[in-house]
Amino acid sequence: MNWGLKKLDWYIIKKFLVTFFMALLLLAIIIVIFDVSEKIEDFVRKDAPMKEIFLDYYLGFIPYFMNMYSPMFVFLTVIFFTSKMTQDSEVVAMLSSGISFHRLIVPYLVSAVFIMFLSMGLGMWVIPHQVGRKVDFEQKYIPRMKVKIGHDMHYKLENDHFVYLESFSAYNNTAYNFTLEDLSDGHLRSKITAESAQFDTVTGRWKLRNWFIRDYDEGLGDHVRSGRQLDTVLSLTREDFFLNKYTITRLNEAELERLIKTQTMRGDASVSAALIEKNNRMAMPLSSIILTIIAVSLCTKKRRGGMGLNLAAGTALGFSYILFQQFSEMFVATDTLPPSIAIWLPNYIYAVIAIVLYIKAPK
Repeated sequence: MNWGLKKLDWYIIKKFLVTFFMALLLLAIIIVIFDVSEKIEDFVRKDAPMKEIFLDYYLGFIPYFMNMYSPMFVFLTVIFFTSKMTQDSEVVAMLSSGISFHRLIVPYLVSAVFIMFLSMGLGMWVIPHQVGRKVDFEQKYIPRMKVKIGHDMHYKLENDHFVYLESFSAYNNTAYNFTLEDLSDGHLRSKITAESAQFDTVTGRWKLRNWFIRDYDEGLGDHVRSGRQLDTVLSLTREDFFLNKYTITRLNEAELERLIKTQTMRGDASVSAALIEKNNRMAMPLSSIILTIIAVSLCTKKRRGGMGLNLAAGTALGFSYILFQQFSEMFVATDTLPPSIAIWLPNYIYAVIAIVLYIKAPK
């Protein structure tokens, strides 16, 4: 089955994919060399087994970074081998033989679409599992992971129950100045306040200390109860306070959707991190097509600077895309733009650049 592709198409596809995967392999080797030099003391001191180092840590570490930078390497790949084809007059010969520029770009797009779907599949299902193993390895053998302590946090639970806590300590899993309000049917039914609430990781229950419960009746009268200790169950766990980039990255697509739904229902401000991850898993792979069009449009004309000029321009554009992608996340963090717009903004802008360059490319 050749899907209507000609021998020339397969020639370009082979050059594209072989160059791309060789570049990623080189990146993986460089990453491993630098990371081993940094973490070798931790591995030796903790007596980490070689099998776990490679299967748990590096098989989670490498695919994550390779997938993150794959759009830039797609761009550099196309710049590299297309510039070489142009300098060797292969592209000129193709266009002179009657092949239109629109037809010439087809094998490039086929390759870019293949990489896009591969990247999406890895990002949604494979990499989250591997990142989970990597995080577990780090917690066991690299004891330098910082845990964020929350302050002034509000959560909405099911059935119109609202939780507030002044602070949460990672050291003893304790929330201080804890408040739980029942606002069923739009009315304040009861309010629980406690000096502290400690989460029991074994039973999954919260232990309230020095607590007061106010039950309100229809006439706004209240009945107060108090005590030294009270155990209760909430749909809130210790992990909800420590969701960060890496813990969210380890969630597959279905788990990420459930987290977004739960955090949105609770009114949790940290839902923005999950929305960034969700949009990145779609936006980053799609950029491979946009950057491929830009690269082909730039490299099908001979220039006095040759491959060097094309590679320099390609590297600058590739890094500018990655940099812009990082700035777009800042727009979300500062509430300037919603994630559905901010994360896709680099693709919108570079898509316009791609269209302009494609129109101006030599035909």
